[in-house]
This record gives sequence, structure tokens and C-alpha cells, in this order.
Amino acid sequence: MGVVEDAVGALAAGSLVVIPTDTVYGVAGSPYDESPAREIARLKGRPGGMPIALVAASVDALLACVPELRGRDETIARTLLPGPYTLVLHNPARRFPWLTGDGPDTIGVRAPDVGGVAADVLERAGAVAATSANLHGGPDPRTLADVPAEIRAAATALVDGGELPGVASTVIDFTGSDPRVIREGALPASDAIARVRAALA
Repeated sequence: MGVVEDAVGALAAGSLVVIPTDTVYGVAGSPYDESPAREIARLKGRPGGMPIALVAASVDALLACVPELRGRDETIARTLLPGPYTLVLHNPARRFPWLTGDGPDTIGVRAPDVGGVAADVLERAGAVAATSANLHGGPDPRTLADVPAEIRAAATALVDGGELPGVASTVIDFTGSDPRVIREGALPASDAIARVRAALA
């Protein structure tokens, strides 16, 4: 089997994989069960209650996972995705509670702008639960070799996408009356917010 088949099979079996995104390498698992999310948090040494992003191949794939992302939230997603952003949007049905951390009414979503094997894995898997493949508080991995040895050892499949930009996604919460920047990252949050305001005008 090829690397894509290995990764998709591992995800379907509930195992973890390391995959490239448009920003940094991520550690990913199936979003449809709680166990991979718990294992990702344990492996990274993350405190309890921290959310994990739902990462999909496209906005349409995100909508298949969270059908409530309609209207304003869908416009926001289609304005910025695919791209190096994690968007915190409304989750009224409280889907994927093991990914939402302490905020079950919201969910962080991504659709990275990727090609090659990374795109193939996401398209075949539909969606994954993923976060940076680093130890909590550690540097974001630009290459597969930068991924900590314990994370690589715990992953059933490793997908090498070469050298990545190495700056994590920009995280913006759009669930309040005004956008809230949670993390500046790959692209300026101010640019994203301006694009969204223009789209919603």
C-alpha cells in the first residue's frame, strides 16, 4: 500500500497519523470518535479542556460534518477557506464534543490549502481531528524530522510533505458580535477580518 492508503487506513482504524498542512505538520486522528482526540491530547501533554480543530478537505466537507454552518458562518468559511486559518464558528447542535474543549457551543474548523499527498489523505478521509504535531508549548514542526520522536513513534503513518512554512494557522473566533483574534499566525488576522466584513456587508 502507498502512504495515502496507509494514512487513510490508520485513521479509519482509530490510529494517529502525522500529516502536512499548509502551515505546519499536524498530528491527526479520526474526528468521529473520542479516543483519538484523547490520545492526541495525552501525547502532546495538553491541559484538559483545550479544543482540537476539525480539519477537512473543503468547506463542503466541513458542512457535511457540521450542517449547521449555514448563513453567516458559511459565508465566513467560504471567504477564508481553504487557507491558513482556524475559524471558531457556532456549533448549536454541539457536534464533536470531544473536539470542542470547554466551549461545546463553538467549534474550530480548518480547510488547509494543500495539494499532493496531504490533499489526497484529507479527501479520502473527509475530515480529521488535528493540531500541530508538537509537544504542548513546543516549536511548530516545519519538517517531518522536526516532529518530536514520541509523536512520530505513536503515529501509525507518517506523511512527508517536505518543508512547510512553519508558522501555525491564524485563529479567529467569529462567534461574538466582534471577531476575536485568538492567535496571530500564518497570515495577519486583520486581513482576514477585513475580507469577512466585506463579504458580510
